[in-house]
Amino acid sequence: MISSIKYIRHLYARAGFGIRFEELKQAENLSVKQAVAGLFKASETIIPADIIAGNISYKDFLQANEGTKKMFLQEQRQQEKALNIDWINKMSTSDAQLREKMTLFWHNHFACRTQNAWYAQQLNNIQRNNAVGNFKTLLLEVSKAPAMLQFLNNQQNQKNHPNENFARELMELFTIGRGNYTEQDVKESARAFTGWGFNKQGSFVARPALHDTGQKTFLGNTGNFGGEDIINILLAKKETARFICTKLYKYFVNETPDALHINAMAEVFYSNNYELKPLLEFVFTADWFYAEKNTGNLIKAPVEFIVGLNRQFYITYQNPDVVLQFERALGQVLFYPPNVAGWPGGRNWIDSSSLMYRIKIPSTVLNGGVIDFSGKVDPEDEAFIATTRKQKEAVTTKVQAQADWDKFLNSIPGGTGKTTIAQTILATSISSNITEIINKTTDTKTLVIELVSTPEYQLC
Repeated sequence: MISSIKYIRHLYARAGFGIRFEELKQAENLSVKQAVAGLFKASETIIPADIIAGNISYKDFLQANEGTKKMFLQEQRQQEKALNIDWINKMSTSDAQLREKMTLFWHNHFACRTQNAWYAQQLNNIQRNNAVGNFKTLLLEVSKAPAMLQFLNNQQNQKNHPNENFARELMELFTIGRGNYTEQDVKESARAFTGWGFNKQGSFVARPALHDTGQKTFLGNTGNFGGEDIINILLAKKETARFICTKLYKYFVNETPDALHINAMAEVFYSNNYELKPLLEFVFTADWFYAEKNTGNLIKAPVEFIVGLNRQFYITYQNPDVVLQFERALGQVLFYPPNVAGWPGGRNWIDSSSLMYRIKIPSTVLNGGVIDFSGKVDPEDEAFIATTRKQKEAVTTKVQAQADWDKFLNSIPGGTGKTTIAQTILATSISSNITEIINKTTDTKTLVIELVSTPEYQLC
């Protein structure tokens, strides 16, 4: 494939969170293949989330007095916030942006909520460690993670009283997809996962006394199956490769699936025993990945939007809680997916309220202004919003944000024209609206603030 700066910009918009001018300068003489290799090389480094030091079991919590419970809940809320902000910072500053972008993908694929920040951190690190590794390894580790076992009730799954929740979601959402299994397969799979749970130290345990040792028939196979056998049978089906590739196609390429391209992806994935690196290399070096119809056509998820802004302008927050309010207002709070199916994405990210905030946030952050928060909220924040309504005032917060304008402006190579700046900031083609902005602005700072405040900036 011919080297093209346009292709490199597109690659970084999808495989990362957008390209900085300093990265563009380093990549301008690379072929696409070399740029892809560079993204993988930078993502070999794994910096785990390591801010939650310990785990208090639910049993200990129940046995505590009211004062201790209250303190525990307050600490837990702070831990959840800290974990969220830590991950935003990783995505905003790490060179391993392909790994973090894939961690974000798995965070939604294996959507999970837990009240225990220690478990949430464990799961996040499992997804980060295996983000560009092997899907089978990732699936097995996620299936044994306390956060997931708790969320999908497998802790209660035991012989004579099987709980089908985990078994169902494993097939419907994590592997083979709806329509490729029967209700009987769900029942038999649930029996195989009986006894899978975790101890109070937050470690996986298989409890033989609770396991159903009888014969099971699952997807046409019969045997004395355990959970790992079920996972192996699911991965032996090419439908699993196709299901994962469809989701990855929608995440990286286009919301409208292309059967030909997805089938080609599935062949690569399946024949490489579910290794993710060969699959992603195949996608990022395919001609169709760079086709006009697949460029500047995806709506940034709220977290991608926030992180992209942070990365481009080296933004730091004196009050990190502001980032959480951005997430709430735009409808994507990390570690709080709406349900087990995750965030639906695509056009669902935008409504009249969230679009208004999206357009307003960049100039507000870059100018340290004031923003009114009353957009989309997590259901658990309803009480908070209700309180503010009673006070008959909007939730306004001083955005204590600092963009490093000197670093940003100095990273733009001397002699770079305004149109090139616009092409680097935006993933879309230069429209008449953007041309008008380019023509009327005289200084670079004003130009970029205008550009990031356009609807076009919402696309990647």
